[in-house]
Amino acid sequence: MDLEARSLQPNVKAVLLAKLREYKSDLNNLKSEHKRLASANSNQAARDDLLESGMADAMSVSANQRGRLMILLHGVDDNISKSKKILTNMSRRMSRNKWIISSIIVVLVVAIALILYFKLSK
Repeated sequence: MDLEARSLQPNVKAVLLAKLREYKSDLNNLKSEHKRLASANSNQAARDDLLESGMADAMSVSANQRGRLMILLHGVDDNISKSKKILTNMSRRMSRNKWIISSIIVVLVVAIALILYFKLSK
């Protein structure tokens, strides 16, 4: 088109060359916009692929973490049961020791009372 416009008369030639330059700049703008949109679409597709693989990784990590937490929870539950048994035994020992100390005190008071009775009665 450029060659045809150059071969025409000077008054028509200037108008056609101006239009031709305008069309070329529009074409270049459209090409650059098309490249930008195509690269944005490819970037979006790549990002979607990464997100999908990341989501799968996150789900597997989450399942793995859930399994470890369940094992830990069972261990904690066992420890709580052992602690409950220990505290129950300690409570029983305390109660038994109270009874033993109380009976020793009663025996000593009775012994002191008998000693005083026999000492004061003679």
